[in-house]
Amino acid sequence: MKALVFREFGNSEVLHMEEIEKPSIQKDEILIEMKAVGVNFADIYRRKGNYHLAGEPPFILGYEGSGIVSKIGESVTDFKIGDRVAFADVPFANAEYVAAKETHVVPIPDELSFEIAASIMLQGLTAHYLVNDSFQIKQNDIALVHAVAGGVGQLLTQMIKLKGGKVIGLTSSEEKKNTALKIGADEVFLYSDNWVDKVIISTGDKNGVDVVYESVGSTIMDSFKCTKIHGTVVFYGMAGGDPVHIDPRMLMDTSKTLTGGDLWNVLTSKEERRKRSTELFSWIVNGQISIQTPTMFSLEEGKKAHELLESRKSTGKIILTV
Repeated sequence: MKALVFREFGNSEVLHMEEIEKPSIQKDEILIEMKAVGVNFADIYRRKGNYHLAGEPPFILGYEGSGIVSKIGESVTDFKIGDRVAFADVPFANAEYVAAKETHVVPIPDELSFEIAASIMLQGLTAHYLVNDSFQIKQNDIALVHAVAGGVGQLLTQMIKLKGGKVIGLTSSEEKKNTALKIGADEVFLYSDNWVDKVIISTGDKNGVDVVYESVGSTIMDSFKCTKIHGTVVFYGMAGGDPVHIDPRMLMDTSKTLTGGDLWNVLTSKEERRKRSTELFSWIVNGQISIQTPTMFSLEEGKKAHELLESRKSTGKIILTV
C-alpha cells in the first residue's frame, strides 16, 4: 500500500510517499480502507521531533480519520465489511489502509461524508466534553471562549448556544470576529482590546462570566480576572505559551475553580466513544451544528497540507483524501 511517511525529523520537505506493507490485523481489530484523514498540529510536532513517536522509520503520521471496513478480526462483533467508520485516536492514518482496535472505531451515519467525519472527530469530541464534563453548561450561563473562531472554538460556541448559554468570544482580527458572530457568538472582543474590562462589563450584574474556556495558556490570569465569584476556568490548551503557576490561595480567596481537560482522559472505552460521537453526529445531521467545509488535499499533497496549517492562514479543518 501507499503511505505518506518521513524518515527523519524536519520541515515539510521530509514528507514523501512510499510503498510499504499493508498492516495485518489482530483478532480484535479491523482493517480500514481510508477515505479521509484529519491534519492536526500534533502531526507537525511529531514531524519536527517535538512529540514522542513509537516504532522505527519510516514514520507514519495521522490519528484522526474515516473510511470503510475492508477486513475484520475473528473476535470482532460490532462491525462488518463495508461499514462506514471513523476514529479520533488510531495511529498511522496517513496511509491507504489502517489497522484499528474495534473499541476505538465508531460508525458514521450515511448522511455524513467521510470528509466531514474526519474533520470533526478530534475537535468535535473535544468541544463535547468541554460543555458536558469540564463544566456543564446550563440555561443562561455566560461562557468566555478563547480563540473563538478556531476549530474547537466554533464548535464550542455552537454547543454552548445549543444548551441555552451565552457566548462571549475572543479572537485576533475583525475577519475572525465576523466569523464567530456568524456562527452564533453573542459578543466578540479582540485580544488587542482591553478585553478583560469589556468582558466584565458585558456580563452586567454577574460581574464576570460563569466559565472561561482557556486554550491560550499565557492569558490564564486575565481569564480569572473576568470570571465571577464561584466561577470556573477550564484550561485545555496553551497555544499562546505556558501558563503561570496558580496560587491555590487565590482560588480560595476568590472562591473560583480551576479545572483541566484532555480528550484522552474522556475517550476511555468503546461505550464512551460511541455515546459521545453519536450525539455529535446527530447535532450535525439535524442541522443544529454547522461545519465549515474542510480544505482538502490528496495524500500525495501532504507536504502542502502541512505548510498551510503551519502558516496559520487556513480557516476550518485541513483534510487529506485517500
